Amino acid sequence: MTTANQKRRWGRILRDGVVIGLAILFLVPVIWVVLSSFKPSAELYVLPPTLLPKEPTLANYQSALTVGNFATYTWNSFFVATMSTLIALLTNSMAAFALAKYRFVGREGLFLLTLATIMIPLQVIMVPIFLVLRNMGLTDSLWGIIIPPAATPTGVFLLRQYMLSIPDEILESARMDGASEWGIYWRIILPLSVPALATLAIFSFTWRWNDFIWPFIVISSEQKATLQLALARLVGQFGVDWSTLLAATVITLLPMLIVFLLLQRYFLSNLTAGSVKG
Repeated sequence: MTTANQKRRWGRILRDGVVIGLAILFLVPVIWVVLSSFKPSAELYVLPPTLLPKEPTLANYQSALTVGNFATYTWNSFFVATMSTLIALLTNSMAAFALAKYRFVGREGLFLLTLATIMIPLQVIMVPIFLVLRNMGLTDSLWGIIIPPAATPTGVFLLRQYMLSIPDEILESARMDGASEWGIYWRIILPLSVPALATLAIFSFTWRWNDFIWPFIVISSEQKATLQLALARLVGQFGVDWSTLLAATVITLLPMLIVFLLLQRYFLSNLTAGSVKG
C-alpha cells in the first residue's frame, strides 16, 4: 500500500513538473517580448542578450502610440473582434441547438458535413469568398472581415457537445408549460451553456483579434486597417524599428488578456465539467 502511494506521489510530481516546464517554455518568449519592449534600441542588439532592461524606458510605447492613427487601428480591431464574437455566439449556438436537441432526417450527416469543413484550408476558399464580397460591395469594409468567418464548424461542434449534456426533460417540461422554441433557446439553452459560450467567446475573440491574412486581403485603405496590419507596416523595406514593434505587440496582447481574465472562471468550469460525476 505504501509502495502504491509512493508511486502515485511520484507520478503527480512528474506530471506537475512536466506541466510547469511546458508552461515556462511557452511563457519565456512572451516574457522576453514584454521586458524587451522597455529596452532602448541599442540594448536590443547587445551580445550576449540580456533579459532584464538595464535602462528601462517608456519611449517605445510613446512611439508606438504615435505611429499612424493608432486609436483608429485599435477601434477597428476591437469592433471586428467583438462583432465577430457576438455573431459567432449567436449563429453557432443556434446551429448547435438544432443539431443537439432536434430529431430530423439527415441530422448526423449534416453534422458530419459541418465537421468535414474543418479540413478545408482558408487558402482554398479565399478567392471565391473574396469574389462574393466584391459583388456584395463589402471589400475594404470592416463587415467584409466580420461576416465570412463568423460561423465556424469548431464553434458548432463545441457548443453541440456541451448542449448534449443538457437533459431533454428540462426542454420537455418547458414545452408543456407553453414555452416557445425561441423561449427555450433564449431562456434555457443559452443560460445553461454559459461555460461553453464563454470558451467559444475567448477563442473567437482571439482568432479575430490576431487575424492578419483575411484583413490583408479585404482591406486596402489606411482608415480601415486593423492593429495586425499596422504592426506589419512597422516592418520597413530596409529595416525594422524593433523597439516600437515590440511595444506595439505588447499593447495588442492586453485586450486578449483582459477578455481571458473576465471569462476564465467559465472557461475553466467548461474544461472540468466532464471530470466530475453527478
